[in-house]
Amino acid sequence: MTKPLSTSKPDANDEPKGDRLQKILAQAGIASRRKAEEIILAGRVQVNGVVVKELGTRHDFTKDHIRVDGKLLHGPEQQRYYMLNKPRGYVTTLDDPEKRPTVMQLMSKQKGPHGDHVRLYPVGRLDYLSEGLLLMTNDGDLANKLSKAAAGVEKSYLVKVSGIPEPEKIDQLRRGIMIDRGRLNEVRSGRRDRVITSPAKVELVRGGENPWYELTLTEGRNRQIRKMFEEIGHHVEKIRRIGYGALRLDVPPGEYRELTPGEVTALGRAAKGQKVVPKKKTPEFAQLKSPAKKKPSLPRRTFAAKPSPRRRPS
Repeated sequence: MTKPLSTSKPDANDEPKGDRLQKILAQAGIASRRKAEEIILAGRVQVNGVVVKELGTRHDFTKDHIRVDGKLLHGPEQQRYYMLNKPRGYVTTLDDPEKRPTVMQLMSKQKGPHGDHVRLYPVGRLDYLSEGLLLMTNDGDLANKLSKAAAGVEKSYLVKVSGIPEPEKIDQLRRGIMIDRGRLNEVRSGRRDRVITSPAKVELVRGGENPWYELTLTEGRNRQIRKMFEEIGHHVEKIRRIGYGALRLDVPPGEYRELTPGEVTALGRAAKGQKVVPKKKTPEFAQLKSPAKKKPSLPRRTFAAKPSPRRRPS
């Protein structure tokens, strides 16, 4: 009898080592991974003098000479992490075809370890009319992990709505409510694409005819908060994100600051689904301002009519 052919597993040492070429380009700040793939397919990348057009090949920054358009890469950019307070009226994107102001215009150019400019990009989105806490970084791995709903990273918002929702309607938001998955009233394959939201924390912060709520979500669907309140019959007038994981908004509108190593570590823990606790003291910019008090109106002063001078007899 003939012996069966050996089906031994390949030696782990034979497997290609290093990182995928498109990841190396992204880490060097050349472009996003998707754009880096286009650069590779266009034949603009050389590894050790040989043009590489195949996606997914692995290489080692420390050993291989990698050039893009003839320019030698010197290694990954230094990773940077910032908190930005996005004002209303800015789009969360790198470029806008409608020429609206972008969050990138709020960030001054940050120097990298080799004198080049660090390529920052936003983590998630805040829509054009929303404001508040936005993370900016060049750490693609952390950004992807934070953006995944499975991580369950808590994001807190102050939300002002038009009209007073009934308590049972607010309970619907707490349990989860059916909303449109894509754009409002978008129809796919002859039907509206709907999805139910995850349970949310909803607390009244300030009452009145147009009340404010603090809303905490663990997901970030397109225009989710606006859609949630539209489903219960109320228009959202203002949205301000005040919390992201353990972070709380503590910079003025239009300003930013670099995160501390401890804050970056806390974001990494949150991205892994681990519990993180924000500081007990709520910063000024994460609070609602006290409503301006109306100045008491002073009573109008009345003046007695002056008596007309008497005419002398002629």
